[in-house]
Amino acid sequence: MPLQVCMGAMMMCTFGVAPSSLVVLPANKVLTGEVPDANIMDHIPMTNIMPFGMCTSIANPEVAAATAAALGVLTPMPCIPNTPAPWIPGAPTVLLGNMPTLDNTCQLMCLWAGVITFSDAGQETVMVP
Repeated sequence: MPLQVCMGAMMMCTFGVAPSSLVVLPANKVLTGEVPDANIMDHIPMTNIMPFGMCTSIANPEVAAATAAALGVLTPMPCIPNTPAPWIPGAPTVLLGNMPTLDNTCQLMCLWAGVITFSDAGQETVMVP
């Protein structure tokens, strides 16, 4: 069963070298265990999605430039998430702030070709439609 995602959920990016924690602002006023719950619109870089350490994606212009300068040797650069679209698919039967709720099976695409997934939902509450 999918788990509701809340503030503090742990995420990983396929091109990041470290985990990151989801930041959820209390705008929707729904709390689980005294922390805000998330919906699919909690995808804003450097507000909701914090860096994953270093980025290893050659699609990232900074990584590409550093790799070119190193004569083709992959050179990771600091991660700056670029996530312009919402999480997919969301939980359409459970709305939070008129948007689908975020569960631990959702994914977020980074413009630098990374796929962000959850390694921990931040809590153990099972979603019931």
